[in-house]
Amino acid sequence: MDLIKQLVFLSTFLVIVDCTPPTCYSSVLNLSKRIMKSLKRLQTFAITKPCVAILPNFYIDVHNSCVMIKLRDHLYFLDNLSSPRCQKLSRITWLKVRIRRLYKIINQVCYRDLVFFTDDCAALENPPPTQDPQEELLN
Repeated sequence: MDLIKQLVFLSTFLVIVDCTPPTCYSSVLNLSKRIMKSLKRLQTFAITKPCVAILPNFYIDVHNSCVMIKLRDHLYFLDNLSSPRCQKLSRITWLKVRIRRLYKIINQVCYRDLVFFTDDCAALENPPPTQDPQEELLN
């Protein structure tokens, strides 16, 4: 009986520990990371590679004020894909849904909650260079 009480107590404690609601900022960051992973994955599949090849390069930086323009551009490209086969692919549809959701969250839900540090639209076309940890040790 003691074991059952301890298990019930432990399980309720675990539920309480992980019950913090996501903030606007954290949900934007998580969704942007998921979109970037989806884009990279779509570029590797043979079926979806020709569909995403026409998309402009895109890196989501939620601290850049141009992110809204780039999200709108990507939605336009995805809505107007030339191939009907590409338009019907479920992975492309899910990418559109995620980008539209991120756009809506930034534009409506998190309006005035996010802080934009830059407005460099060209920086959103390529990801920032990653530093090699060994290179940092040498400097």
